Amino acid sequence: MTYEGGDPSGYVLSVNLRRRNISKGQAAMISAKARSESEQQPCSGSEQSTRSVAEQTGLSLGRISQANMVLQHAADLVEAVINGAMGLDEAYSIARENKAKANSAEVQLARLREEDPELADRVVEGALTLAGAWAERTERVEEDKRQRRVATRLLDEVVPPLAQARGTRTFGRYDPEYASGTPISRETIAHAMTALAEMDQVWQERDLP
Repeated sequence: MTYEGGDPSGYVLSVNLRRRNISKGQAAMISAKARSESEQQPCSGSEQSTRSVAEQTGLSLGRISQANMVLQHAADLVEAVINGAMGLDEAYSIARENKAKANSAEVQLARLREEDPELADRVVEGALTLAGAWAERTERVEEDKRQRRVATRLLDEVVPPLAQARGTRTFGRYDPEYASGTPISRETIAHAMTALAEMDQVWQERDLP
């Protein structure tokens, strides 16, 4: 007999479903694959729901749902289940783990994009793994903390004493002969004034007291 329909893949699998002495797990996997391949046919128009497949095959909704999960998240195990080399329960467990990992990766990538878009782009482009990107992100955060500590200590040591010298005779008593390092010059004072102006701007932008 020659098949003349528009869904040869689904037809072959449905024939196998009826003829073979198979387990419910295999039957569920065959049915789920038949439905999936039927929906991919350009002229199929198949809109079978999980419930309708279960009703037609006499299989439980749970089994059909498990098979669908394997199709979506562990497609490389489909044939093993159909051939009986692997049980549906085992394949389903692996599919669930794959789905959880995929969801976790999506969440991590979204978080990385918020914190460091450049690293996220490198992951999407394949230039960096997600784990590698987070390792680099951690290094960047730690380096930023180190630089903040150094900058904070420097400003804490320099600015308060300078502020305390305002309105006193300190500046008038300055003597280059007693300088512990390079004597202060007009250029140094000009740079200091520029630095204080920049500091004031940053403090305003950050709304610091």
